[in-house]
Amino acid sequence: MSSLSDISIELLIPEIMMIIGILAMIIMPNLGDAKIRIPLTNTSIPVLIGGTRFNQVNNPYIPSIIAIFTFSLSFIVSLVMIQGETNGNVGEIMEINQFTNLFSLIFTSTLLITSIATFYVMPPRKDPKIPKNSDSIDSVSTKINILMNNRRQVDFYILLSMVGLGMCLMSKSTHLFLLFVSLELASLSSYVLVGFYKEKDIGGEAGTKYFIVGSVASAVGIYGMSLLYLWNGDLQINSLSNSWSSMEILDPMAGIGMGLMLVAFGFKVGAAPFHLATPDAYSGASSPIAGLLATASKAMGFVAIMKILFIVTLPEEGTEAYWMIAIVIISVITMTWGNFAALTSDNPKRMLAYSSVAHAGYMLAAIAAIGSGLGTQNSNILIITAVIFHLTILVLFKLGAFLVLSLLEKEGLSHNMDGLKGLARRDSTIAVSMFIFMLSLAGIPPLSGFLSKLLMINGIVNISAGTGSLSSATILNWASSVNIIFWLAISIVINSAISLFYYLRIGLIMFFEEPVSSKPLEKSIYLRITIIICAIFTILFGIGPLSEILLEIVNEAAQSLV
Repeated sequence: MSSLSDISIELLIPEIMMIIGILAMIIMPNLGDAKIRIPLTNTSIPVLIGGTRFNQVNNPYIPSIIAIFTFSLSFIVSLVMIQGETNGNVGEIMEINQFTNLFSLIFTSTLLITSIATFYVMPPRKDPKIPKNSDSIDSVSTKINILMNNRRQVDFYILLSMVGLGMCLMSKSTHLFLLFVSLELASLSSYVLVGFYKEKDIGGEAGTKYFIVGSVASAVGIYGMSLLYLWNGDLQINSLSNSWSSMEILDPMAGIGMGLMLVAFGFKVGAAPFHLATPDAYSGASSPIAGLLATASKAMGFVAIMKILFIVTLPEEGTEAYWMIAIVIISVITMTWGNFAALTSDNPKRMLAYSSVAHAGYMLAAIAAIGSGLGTQNSNILIITAVIFHLTILVLFKLGAFLVLSLLEKEGLSHNMDGLKGLARRDSTIAVSMFIFMLSLAGIPPLSGFLSKLLMINGIVNISAGTGSLSSATILNWASSVNIIFWLAISIVINSAISLFYYLRIGLIMFFEEPVSSKPLEKSIYLRITIIICAIFTILFGIGPLSEILLEIVNEAAQSLV
């Protein structure tokens, strides 16, 4: 029993660190000189919680420091676990392998970057001033804002840590109940974070919409899970997989239950038509939180989808999955809707939100190709590698773009294109970094975004190769004889071409239009460094030895999944 306990603790170090961080953020700011009197005596003993806070802990910087330190350690441990190829099981509800280790790395790195950015977007201040009657309206507003920022430091970073804890546990779960509970732990915390700035109307509205739509999606998913339990009598993923593979004809209860769960996961990844609250959530949330939703939250949803579709419902080679046509239709609608909506958006946050919807469509197309049953195990692993690689590097250029908007947020210029106008004249380094992020999102070589799209397209084409008849007399006959999966690759290419218009528009605005403000951007040293690092790795992971190393790690993760 002791050896099992030791192994479990070793495998769950990132999650344990986050729990310790949450407890530290709750306890440390409340340490004080409170005492309690022993009944029937005059003797008082210190309890340390409550009373007048000690000077050492009466510091608004403590929650952010604890959060950054916690996420840094969790990131380092996750990296060590990947290099050490740590594997094992925690009872019958969690499995740790290269796949889960990689996603723990993705989640912790995203949370670390988000916490660094929030340090500047919601900065704490020592010795804040209390508003006076003689102060001007602007001075009163500034002082109240500082007091509110100090007050909500603990709440924000606790919620952020709970998001990370839910994501990491979800990726390791091998039981649908734990998977869904972990998913909801992360989701409920993210709903609050979206509407965290409740003094702003747009934040409250966005949080409310996101919560209502997300709650409905979760309820649908839980209902689907209950149907699967009635059908199988067990929610263990391996048990569900065995029961599914033994079916000769699809059981309606199993099919409906799985379909309802995919509705819930479709909301998490922002797939159409379940994406309706996504643009409002991104535009209403602070830029760092919007970046978290566009990267780690999306990765969380795809982990759930891959566990369900690839482990439970994927049939043997040569057999088409029941869900293939549905995923094909959803993927095409998602990528097309996302790109055309982004074309008409004048809000950079909403534009990036619709861009995120389009990217979800690209990855769903790759998943549909695996469900066609045309590929071998090697070709399926190639496509899974492409999807995981895309989710990994998305942290760099998608979150990096939101970090640039974080610099503009304090000036109130992150909700329209005016903030990006003439950015190259205000800060050439940040403008160049933003342009790199846009080019990578568009899939321009030799950036990492191009490599991930190329891998997906190549995998889809390889699977569908040979499905068309070369002896067809006309092009129309050939086109009708090619499997529908081939046209998914064409859809990705066409939609990527459409996306060039709104990505390059950002470059035109930054480099060729007059700035609305002549003031330079705020220093924000560590945030600037983070943006530059993201831009550098966006390039390095697209070409050269680092991209090969990352692809090797991702390929190992894909193999451990299947």
